[in-house]
Amino acid sequence: MVTQSRALATRDAILRGAAEVFGARGYGLASISDIAKAAGLTKGALYFHFASKDELALAVIGEQHRRTIEASAAILAEGRPALESLVLLSRSLGRQLLEDPVVQAGIRLTTDVGTAEQAIVEPYEDWFRSIEELIRKAIDEGDVSERVDPAMFAHLLSPAFTGVQLVSATLTGRADLLQRIRELWILLLPGIVADGRLDALRALPDLVVEG
Repeated sequence: MVTQSRALATRDAILRGAAEVFGARGYGLASISDIAKAAGLTKGALYFHFASKDELALAVIGEQHRRTIEASAAILAEGRPALESLVLLSRSLGRQLLEDPVVQAGIRLTTDVGTAEQAIVEPYEDWFRSIEELIRKAIDEGDVSERVDPAMFAHLLSPAFTGVQLVSATLTGRADLLQRIRELWILLLPGIVADGRLDALRALPDLVVEG
């Protein structure tokens, strides 16, 4: 048990070190030596747990996805209307990008690595599926127009969020990220809400910067 606990603690230290280096330098400029140093380990100790930089990158992406799914599940468990939940999910991911180095690194790696590895594709597919399900529910609840194609909107919102956070990271180090997500929703809502519902839903984008 002690050995297992020590191994888990070492693996966590490696993931934190990898997230620090990948988040700061991206995949291409990160080195195993830098990651081992950030983790406070030798390269030999690191290689005992991860065979390559690719394997490390995929592990960081996997941990990032686990954390975002966990946070999303907590929001969905509150039982709010679907469209409100979707706005809050975007806020949650925005805040994780501001506060959690593992999430920062994982999101960066999904755009850096440039491979069709299932571990990289899966997070996008999960987000597409979740957005699509919420939009279908929002249509049933009368907040979103029946004219909206849920799958099409999912494939718009996820890349739009990715672009917003990438530009925010480049220009301001994400200092304006929540405001940019709010503005994204201000622009999207008029195109998707059901007739007669826009006035009642105009306050939803403010949830991104409140609380």
